[in-house]
Amino acid sequence: MIPYGCHSINDDDIAAVVAALKSDWLTTGPLVEEFEAALEKVAGAACISVSSGTAALHCTYAAIGLQSGDEVITPPITFIATQAAAALFGATIVFADVQSDTANIDPRAVEAAITPRTKAIVAVDYAGRPADLDELRAIADRHHVFLIEDASHSIGSIYKGRPVGSIADITTFSFFPTKNLTTGEGGAVASIHPELLEKAKRFSRQGLVRNPIEFKINDQGPWHQEVHEFGLNYRLPDILCALGVSQLKRLDDFKAKKREIFQNYLHELSNIKGIELPSEPSDMSVNWHLFPARFEPKKRKAIFSELRKAGIGVQVNYIPAYWHPIFNDKGFRKGMYPISDLFYSQEISLPMHYGLTKGDMNLIIRVLKALIS
Repeated sequence: MIPYGCHSINDDDIAAVVAALKSDWLTTGPLVEEFEAALEKVAGAACISVSSGTAALHCTYAAIGLQSGDEVITPPITFIATQAAAALFGATIVFADVQSDTANIDPRAVEAAITPRTKAIVAVDYAGRPADLDELRAIADRHHVFLIEDASHSIGSIYKGRPVGSIADITTFSFFPTKNLTTGEGGAVASIHPELLEKAKRFSRQGLVRNPIEFKINDQGPWHQEVHEFGLNYRLPDILCALGVSQLKRLDDFKAKKREIFQNYLHELSNIKGIELPSEPSDMSVNWHLFPARFEPKKRKAIFSELRKAGIGVQVNYIPAYWHPIFNDKGFRKGMYPISDLFYSQEISLPMHYGLTKGDMNLIIRVLKALIS
């Protein structure tokens, strides 16, 4: 089976992890800071590492002080973690429909969804293509709310000359094995605001305060640490940071290969009826995580099944988040966000990863052409 997404591990990655295993530090050691410094060069803003993309979102919502009664505006086309991490703080999830061509949140829908209770707008960079960050930044500033970028798909992407991570108030990344680089499991938070990043970091380190200047208990010894607000253990260990440092050295190669695959798909499939393809605007340089092709809804399931039968590991990304049964008692019903619903009914993610060979591509394109001709 040709996987739709897959990690790429080479000898340098293995050597880096082995060296970490033989070192004096398995966690909370020097490789954590090294990885975070390397991430900062890519994101254009200071970063902290955490144990997953979901953890990154949870830390981000903690950093902005999200609480019960606050509203968070999110797109329906995303993995449920975007909403779940906010809902766990008691926040109300508000959906804003997506753009028909990108599946990214539509700024016009966001503007219409703003209320006095809005705390944050969450833009998800679907498939790796950044959302309309300038428009969303303007809306967030106008209404004095936070702009969060869920960049789980888009590390290394460039938006109008600026790296993803340097525009939103806080940006989150995921390093799951199918993403654009991996630490096995892992994620990161980037922020252009030092105070927000510090809050996210403290939440991810169990809320521990170690700076004596901040202590409220002042009669203890040099071992002392204390907690002012609860946090959780979302640390990323040195072993996985070692893999991350090594993987970041290959990020440009990963991106170049995926862009080559993207262009090959466009070249081979762009003049075929019955399939809609993604696009890249001239003012962006996208690090593609997915290749979301779209088909007639009534044919999508059959095409998906036949591709799988041919050994092509396609996927669908994603069921609209508001369809999940967890939202059944919150007033949502199918059809409320028609563009998201239509996109979901059409979408199939074709294989897109560094290890995809020319032979793999030829098979995928040949089978697709036979199915839709």
